[in-house]
Amino acid sequence: MDEDIKLTKLANCAGCGAKVGAGVLAKLLSDLPTLHDENLLVGFDKSDDAAVYRLSGDLALVQTLDFFPPIADDPYTFGQIAATNALSDIYAMGGEPKLALNIMCVPKSMPKEHVHEILRGGYEKCAEAGAIICGGHSIYDDEPKYGLSVTGFVHPEKMWKNHGAKPGDVLILTKPIGIGVLTAAQRGDLLEPETHELMIHLMTTLNKSARDVLVKYDVHACTDVTGFSFLGHLYEMCNGSNASALIDVSAISLIPEALEFARIGILPEGMYRNRTYAEHAVDTGNTELAVCDLLFDPQTSGGLLVAVSEADADAVFKDLNGVVPCAQRVGRIVEQRDKAIYLQ
Repeated sequence: MDEDIKLTKLANCAGCGAKVGAGVLAKLLSDLPTLHDENLLVGFDKSDDAAVYRLSGDLALVQTLDFFPPIADDPYTFGQIAATNALSDIYAMGGEPKLALNIMCVPKSMPKEHVHEILRGGYEKCAEAGAIICGGHSIYDDEPKYGLSVTGFVHPEKMWKNHGAKPGDVLILTKPIGIGVLTAAQRGDLLEPETHELMIHLMTTLNKSARDVLVKYDVHACTDVTGFSFLGHLYEMCNGSNASALIDVSAISLIPEALEFARIGILPEGMYRNRTYAEHAVDTGNTELAVCDLLFDPQTSGGLLVAVSEADADAVFKDLNGVVPCAQRVGRIVEQRDKAIYLQ
């Protein structure tokens, strides 16, 4: 293989944009048998970010797995992003990652140096998170893929779920939106260097700092915004909570370059899957089409979306400012209405 080849050119899709659509996934899982165990606190029935199994009265295991094709051309950067994204599921449950296993697919022709750099990126991000990579599994494949199986721990009475939001809760988001559109533009070599740097910075920023702030407060529901998009993940939160959300679109930080690309129709395939899945539950009001497209945009290694009690919202917002890429108060939870989400 030419050592100058771009990793993203080896894949049909990039990052979390490669995820099976939420609607299709729900159908695939719908009739699978489940073994009842009172210690299994979170399974796959609520489409949560990770599984949680109680080990004792004050300790529960949090487990997740995530991997995808290259979303960056540089092998080291790809490894960092994939690891950051996998670790995020543990943070979204309120947990702390401790152990990880590599999952890797590589073409036989890929230089060993590239494979090493992917692994090095993953190892360094895990070290930053305080987690240890202690093994893994690799196979040959025509398309490279990398990720992690991560195990963490949380107090069983302090874990977060992607449901449980209550009317009056304030919704706070910790990263801007638009990564999926930027990765689509990247595949066409359309990104300016500074936009590319911003994209990489956001995707390699751990949600650890957000989690470390949020554990001090009354969190009712939390999820990380990844492949199913802001609206897709929010829909799951509202649906599981038997509630609705009023979203202040003007309060959402949309990456300006991503909005420009969306306006000229540069959109990832995953956006259309997310729209098909969740648009029936969204009242878009007078929101511009390109803005809606970004809200359905699949994010890779996105921020945390959290529903916190109104009493804590001001303090949470203040404490998050300066320690996360972009703290935003994006809306509030209300009693269940005809639609799950209303854009205002």
